Amino acid sequence: MQHNEDMVSVLNDLIRINNDRINGYEKAIKETKDADDDLKSVFRRMADESRQHKSELVLEVKKAGGEPVEDATTASGKIYRAWMDVKATFSGKDRHSVLAACEFGEDAAQKAYQQALEDEGTAGADIRQLVLKQKSALKASHDLIKRYRDMQAAM
Repeated sequence: MQHNEDMVSVLNDLIRINNDRINGYEKAIKETKDADDDLKSVFRRMADESRQHKSELVLEVKKAGGEPVEDATTASGKIYRAWMDVKATFSGKDRHSVLAACEFGEDAAQKAYQQALEDEGTAGADIRQLVLKQKSALKASHDLIKRYRDMQAAM
């Protein structure tokens, strides 16, 4: 029983970081200039990715008999503050600054997923595989944002 409670807690933390990521990219879409359609498209894809991750995590929380925190974001906690800080930096910033802020948020997501993998709550093979799959997808997204940022810096 304790294992399920631990697992629900870990998965709810991942739901929160995905909610923060969705909110961060939605804010980025609103704040990005109309001429930057390429970035808006990337940001939409990143938000959709987190919506998919969130759906998978909510399903696992329910399977474990827990209550998912579906709409919750993280108001506290060091790791999660990164996306909050990202959201605060968008207004009036150029492409490089926005991309750098997004990369910082992606770093926070990687840390959250790494902590989840190190937690005994994700010791079950199915849950561990789901968390690993999502972490891998988020790493690819992180690397894409970093490439965009590096290209922008070279201009």
